[in-house]
Amino acid sequence: MHLPKRLVVGALLLAAPIAAWALVKPLRVLAPQLEGLACDEWVCIDDASRRAEAKRLYRDALNAVQASVGELHSAPRAVFCATAACSAKFGFAEALAYDVGTFGIAISHRAWRPYLIRHELIHHLQNERLGWLRARLLKPEWWREGMAYSLSRDPRRPLPQPLEGYRAQFEAWFRQVGLDGLWVAAEHL
Repeated sequence: MHLPKRLVVGALLLAAPIAAWALVKPLRVLAPQLEGLACDEWVCIDDASRRAEAKRLYRDALNAVQASVGELHSAPRAVFCATAACSAKFGFAEALAYDVGTFGIAISHRAWRPYLIRHELIHHLQNERLGWLRARLLKPEWWREGMAYSLSRDPRRPLPQPLEGYRAQFEAWFRQVGLDGLWVAAEHL
């Protein structure tokens, strides 16, 4: 029996987003309400009793990054998981936090620290300024990760290798270009 081509194409078009949602958990940042999180303004959380804390952490990190690294064009949605169950829904295994292009950031239940939130906001800023593909695929990892660890003021010293090496390499480069030349010099990396 031959299925009509339109039916097959239609079924594939319907199945693709469902499969992506099921298999690519970071995509869930786009609509965290579908995973049971409550959102207001830019912060989504699974435990309403910690909403004020999440909003304060986010606001403080956003202000710090904009004051010390650069102005964001738009603040990303921030998904804060307060529980291990929520973290599992958003695909956290070893990572503590991650960014999703210029759409949002996700913070696991183990990552409610100001420097980790600043770190992800710096990645968001890199994606805004350079484009996600360029920042992720065409810029050196020492620059991308070194910048996030250094300018987030991550207090962990030393970081495991190669991360500590990335931070040291970025800091040496940054001493030469300075904050005023940061984004112009990044264009030429």
